Amino acid sequence: MPVKPHPAEAPQYRAQRAELLAAEIALKDQIERVAALRRALPLETEVEDYELEEIPAPLAAGDAAPRRRVRLSQLGERPGQSIVLVHFMFGKKQSQPCPMCTLWADGYDGVVPHLGQRVSFAVVVAGDVAAFRAYARGRGWRHLRILSSGDSPLKRDLGFEEPDGGQQPGVSVFRVGPDRRPRHFYSMSAMMTPEQPRGMDLLSPLWNFLDLTPEGRGDWMPKRSYAAE
Repeated sequence: MPVKPHPAEAPQYRAQRAELLAAEIALKDQIERVAALRRALPLETEVEDYELEEIPAPLAAGDAAPRRRVRLSQLGERPGQSIVLVHFMFGKKQSQPCPMCTLWADGYDGVVPHLGQRVSFAVVVAGDVAAFRAYARGRGWRHLRILSSGDSPLKRDLGFEEPDGGQQPGVSVFRVGPDRRPRHFYSMSAMMTPEQPRGMDLLSPLWNFLDLTPEGRGDWMPKRSYAAE
């Protein structure tokens, strides 16, 4: 049921709120049009069956379990299941986990049990998988599947790793065909173009909540910890 006007609202406020509601509905419609365009992308770009590394034990179990190599085509648990990989900035030139990526992953951990009903979801780093798992446990993450691209060209091929080892954040979606060969469906970086950031805003509720407030998001940026504040 739509929100009813508050009895104390002034006529000018109600008029501006009605204009805003029309814009919000138009935005919702545009988001749905963008999603439809995305779904219509051809699923034809066959890619290398990249080899990744993981420690398959749950995060809470520590890192005593042996590491294993896993192929991109093996990440799906069901035939035809989409594979969503989030590129987390950690490893190589990125010696410390990225605060923004950490913010995003804090939210992902909570929705992984829901996402698992439809897709295979994992976070992929370029650094040591055990070191990052230790960081994940420190964050209180319980559900995330963590992979390391290591010496795999996966991140470089998709544009999320620079030649000097610099890391870029983003998300990639794959689908394994009936021939068991992986195909790249979609990738998006946090930087849509050099002049257009905020490419992953829709994947984090924090920015959308801040945009609801009179002060907006401003120039605020997340940190890994706010304990000192």
